[in-house]
Amino acid sequence: MGRLVWLLLFLCTATGVSSFSASTASPNVKVKENEGVDLTCSYSADFGSSPRVEWKFKDKKGSQTYVVFDGKPTSSYSTRVSMYSGSNLRFSKVTRQDNGEYTCEVSSSSSQFAQVTVVLTVLVAPSIPKCGIPQTVTTNGAATLTCYDPDSSPPPTYKWYKDDTLLPADPNKISGFKNATYKLDSTTGMLVFPSANKMDTGMYYCEVINEAGPAQRCRAEKMEVRDINAGGIAAGVIIALLLVALVIGAIWYAKKKGYLPKKSQSKQQGAVYQPPSLYGGGEAEGDGDGDFKQKSSFVV
Repeated sequence: MGRLVWLLLFLCTATGVSSFSASTASPNVKVKENEGVDLTCSYSADFGSSPRVEWKFKDKKGSQTYVVFDGKPTSSYSTRVSMYSGSNLRFSKVTRQDNGEYTCEVSSSSSQFAQVTVVLTVLVAPSIPKCGIPQTVTTNGAATLTCYDPDSSPPPTYKWYKDDTLLPADPNKISGFKNATYKLDSTTGMLVFPSANKMDTGMYYCEVINEAGPAQRCRAEKMEVRDINAGGIAAGVIIALLLVALVIGAIWYAKKKGYLPKKSQSKQQGAVYQPPSLYGGGEAEGDGDGDFKQKSSFVV
């Protein structure tokens, strides 16, 4: 008997089969939004007939939460998630927030453990992207055009068009675009001109594409590359200097004609009125000892 057990262990090791394992029939699952889907999880017989099965969900940002705990769906999933055949997970309806990784964890009473992960992709068709296209750019200046679709799932591929002509992601590989200086990122939707020239003037729009539905595009907008208007800047400076000179001349003329009060007049106008003393003088008269002397008396 001991030799038989040893032989079985040897065969398991030689064939790569390990005890206490978990697996899934579909490690990558795709489903349209608002439809139902099953995520499967099976385990080896080593776990027995009733092991503990739990499902965890990790979203695109790395946040993790329980979907099934101690064999039962958690409160946030109870209305649309159920378990069947002991370990499989069934969604009656999925939303784009369900995109992410689902891990099935199986454990036995003897603390044996195994897990398997299923990646769920909820298919959401592209929406009209939000595009940022500058109207004017200075020659040799930098320009950045942006395009973003927050709804598409899986994340879309971004394409840019100029005058209805598709701009290749790598212009150096296309003979007609070898002189182009732009940089295009098809995963972020950014189209950058490090040093724009007049040849870059045109009508631009962005298109988003994924496997979930038809492509969508934003409205075309014109980007015009212009030289710096040196003449206009010089004219503006001259006009500003003339205005300053005109103000100074007006102030000088007003002073000369007496339209503006002089400093001495301003001080006089601002003097405070002092009423005369009730005693007829600025100081009371007294004798040498400083005693007060009555000048007159009032007789009733």
